[in-house]
Amino acid sequence: MSQAPQVLPNDEHNATLVSNVHPPDWKNPDPAPRYNLVVIGAGTAGLVTAAGAAGLGAKVALIEKHLLGGDCLNVGCVPSKCIIRSSRVIGETHEAAELGVCVPEGTKADFPAVMERMRRLRARISHHDSAHRFQQLGIDVYLGEGRFTGRDTIEVDGKTLRFSKAVIATGARPAAPPIPGLAEAGYLTNETVFSLTELPRRLAVIGAGPIGCEMSQAFRRLGSEVSILEAQSQILTREDRDAANIVQEAFVRDGVHLVLGCKILKVDTHGTEKIIQFEGNGACSDLPVDEILVGAGRAPNVEGLHLEVAGVEYTRHGVRATDYLQTTNPRIYAAGDICLPYKFTHTADATARIVIQNALFAGRKKVSSLIVPWCTYTDPEIAHVGMYERDAVERGIPVDTFVRGLREVDRAITDGEEEGFVKVHVKKGTDQILGATIVARHAGEMISEITLAMVGKVGLRTIANVIHPYPTQAEAIRQTADAYNRTRLTPQVKKLFTRWLAWTR
Repeated sequence: MSQAPQVLPNDEHNATLVSNVHPPDWKNPDPAPRYNLVVIGAGTAGLVTAAGAAGLGAKVALIEKHLLGGDCLNVGCVPSKCIIRSSRVIGETHEAAELGVCVPEGTKADFPAVMERMRRLRARISHHDSAHRFQQLGIDVYLGEGRFTGRDTIEVDGKTLRFSKAVIATGARPAAPPIPGLAEAGYLTNETVFSLTELPRRLAVIGAGPIGCEMSQAFRRLGSEVSILEAQSQILTREDRDAANIVQEAFVRDGVHLVLGCKILKVDTHGTEKIIQFEGNGACSDLPVDEILVGAGRAPNVEGLHLEVAGVEYTRHGVRATDYLQTTNPRIYAAGDICLPYKFTHTADATARIVIQNALFAGRKKVSSLIVPWCTYTDPEIAHVGMYERDAVERGIPVDTFVRGLREVDRAITDGEEEGFVKVHVKKGTDQILGATIVARHAGEMISEITLAMVGKVGLRTIANVIHPYPTQAEAIRQTADAYNRTRLTPQVKKLFTRWLAWTR
């Protein structure tokens, strides 16, 4: 069995975490003669696959070399949202005077207490992903490094597991850009930043994607001097430009230093100081910082699996899988970040459910049929589902776009949260929703109404008939539907309606 990993700092909360998701005294079971399903990787995709298959009566083995729960529990969703929640309190104190609330001058975050809270809550949640819990579900849990030894065999801890079907769910890890001197200077990633116990006075964040932006704003509000270095001319380049601009303006108000359209040349050190040399606007500049956080992409965890032995093809982007998530070995499937372009916990969950149906029941569920929303948890949040307008243009689909600004929504006004909007794209001349973007304090909570409508093939016409509680910010969604309905009142229809009204007097 692999040695239990050390999670820093070595306190009672992390000890509880490790005792749940990689118990130091764990004894791997003796293998069954043959498993219906062997799952490699116990992140979200692996855990959902294993639990779902076992619940249907399959004999399942689950292999994990590090920590059950994967990125989401240990170094992703759970710890980041704990820190973001604390940082939002500080953000709200900056707006308190506008709400008639007096906050003592100099109010600031207690960073060690913020991080201790995060570790405490992560340890509490870790029970859900614990080795003992999955053992109680009837799953044979193996802690150790699994590798294929044939087209239907996997070895772990010196034991051979035979399978009818297998699932590769080993996820991805942070990718570091090839910047001279970066490795020598040292840097943080999402896998190490949550081990901090002291607030960096000056923090540079390389990459203005979702992770970089979420952590930049959070650490700035918690007290760091934060600089974002991004090669593109805007943050969150994947998102709707109008949406990204609102968040970018929020960053400027928070005091985040934005260095956009730059090229990082190298990183030097001077004592404990790290000095980033970059080029921007035709000139070279130096940025001295105490810590560097890299949020510049992900790399699939394909190393050490001996995929060639199993006949599974892969590239630098991950395992090759069909629309049914089947690899080049028909016995073996893939799920989650190891094979998906969009690396979200909820897509890992969704693809795990597809794998269960396709691997165990010869189903024909397709990844391409999924309608996947996502959210970047800045303040305000950006949530999106379906197509952007540019996607529709590229596919030659004409669209009508309906927008409702939060400045026109009563609850947003009373909340003092007027910066944002709901933007919905429909196929031109119809109410068929193709995609939507929401910018709001809790956009991630609002986007599911539109996602549900798209999954259920419900159009804007129906949403206009849905009664929303008043006052809520979600009313903005219904108001975009009202805007669509007004387009149906063509001059000819309006003329006929006017005549009918006159006749009924």
